[in-house]
Amino acid sequence: MTVNNTPIPKRLKQARVEAGLSQKELGISAGMDEFSASSRMNQYETGKHVPDFLTLKNIGKILNCPVAYFYAEDDLLADLIIEISMLNKKQKKGLLLEIKK
Repeated sequence: MTVNNTPIPKRLKQARVEAGLSQKELGISAGMDEFSASSRMNQYETGKHVPDFLTLKNIGKILNCPVAYFYAEDDLLADLIIEISMLNKKQKKGLLLEIKK
């Protein structure tokens, strides 16, 4: 499956690089076979293939990124998703109330 116009490759590579992990390290940590982890991650980052939701969720846990981050269409929204994900539940509720005002 070739991926067209999806933000996943860009977000995935950005988060991995910021975490200081190689493609192989990330793939293995996400539960991929050590012999195919690097090539699978490379295919995800180049947009040749798209990870399924569960795989992306596992990758997100390792990179401390919610799945929504990988689907964000613009950089500002992606940054907001990361920042909001770091808030506790009470802080999120407070922020939501402020936004709705």
